[in-house]
Amino acid sequence: MLYVVGQVIGVTVLDNIMYVVCEKSSTIRLYNADTCIPLDAGIDVEGMDIARDIVVCRDDRQLYVAQWNGIWRVSCDDHSYVKWLPTESTTGAMRSIHRSMGAFTVTAISLTSRRLLMTSWVSRRLRQYSTTDRQLLRVVDLPQYVDNVLHGVETTRGTFVVGHLGTSLDQLQWAVSELLTVIIASKL
Repeated sequence: MLYVVGQVIGVTVLDNIMYVVCEKSSTIRLYNADTCIPLDAGIDVEGMDIARDIVVCRDDRQLYVAQWNGIWRVSCDDHSYVKWLPTESTTGAMRSIHRSMGAFTVTAISLTSRRLLMTSWVSRRLRQYSTTDRQLLRVVDLPQYVDNVLHGVETTRGTFVVGHLGTSLDQLQWAVSELLTVIIASKL
């Protein structure tokens, strides 16, 4: 049985290696995906402070780790890393000001065919970037009733499925929507 000390924020797997990020840790922990045995000390990413999510791209063998102000890109092979995509130029105390102003702060990511989708708790928008050249591919504006976006994914049909608070019928419902169609809803 595996026990991870710390609040696990994200998990992804590539080549039988499980990569785990925990809240308030700058280390990506590595485990054998079959046995859940720790593999080594992990990958220390200097400067990564508040991880929010992690995904892996099988095409380029890169991990993408979200933190509130951007995305880190980490090599699965040599463990090198770079602040791949900053989304905010401010740090520290400015975070609460940016939240109140509706700035885009990353809370979750997903990856489909070399397209990285970023969601934000404080924004009614999704942002999608190319992993090959970091170019912004599109911004998806969500309906006004959508609030507190938890996570989003792109489907193989090119649509988006989003978990959020709020529906056009009842503001106190959590819902999963594909574009504008509510698929699942539950009362708080």
